[in-house]
Amino acid sequence: MNPSMKLLLLLIIALEISFTTIVSLNVALIILALIILALIYLLGHRTRLRTLGWLLLIPLLPAIGLWSTQYINGSGDKTLMAWVLFTRIYAFVFTGATFTLTTDVLQLTDSLEQNWHLPAKFAYGVLAAYNLVPRIQHEVQVIRAAGLMRGQVLSFWSPQLYFKAILVSINWSQNLAQAMRSHGFVEDAPRTHYRQIPLTKLDWTIVISGVLLLQVGAFVIPWR
Repeated sequence: MNPSMKLLLLLIIALEISFTTIVSLNVALIILALIILALIYLLGHRTRLRTLGWLLLIPLLPAIGLWSTQYINGSGDKTLMAWVLFTRIYAFVFTGATFTLTTDVLQLTDSLEQNWHLPAKFAYGVLAAYNLVPRIQHEVQVIRAAGLMRGQVLSFWSPQLYFKAILVSINWSQNLAQAMRSHGFVEDAPRTHYRQIPLTKLDWTIVISGVLLLQVGAFVIPWR
């Protein structure tokens, strides 16, 4: 499926369930997302079981916090709203996971630029920043090791550590901008694309069908 259309469908689903108070609909979305992730694991082994376990475990604390806060301090139907908030957290997490775990960042950037006319300088800038994250993590380790050699312990919350990392990142960004210009990148100039990301009728069919099914689930099916 086209990555940008997948993102559009996800945003529509997230917006819809943000304004609904149907516990069963949230549970249905969670189950559907789990089925998709399970199929991905069984068919392509792209999703590890440990990842699915973390997806179940990490949202548990904020979900319990929202449930208890609403149940203790809420108004109206406290039990219903408590379970709505609890299941909504997991619905957000698992529907988001079906996107993040199945979508390549490079393809998403290409799709947003080609299909939705995202400015090329913004698309490539975000992509460059994303690809610099591993180098920044390595540079932080180098800075901490250099500090230890001088007898300075740079902890995780040390401002000096992040100040040095920011200076290095600024230098990298300048080198990257110069490299892009040297390779012929010109802002607002017409560009050809080596990687073509087509937007097909099937993509529109999936999005429209998904939105219609969501409306049926929200307004037609008598959930309990």
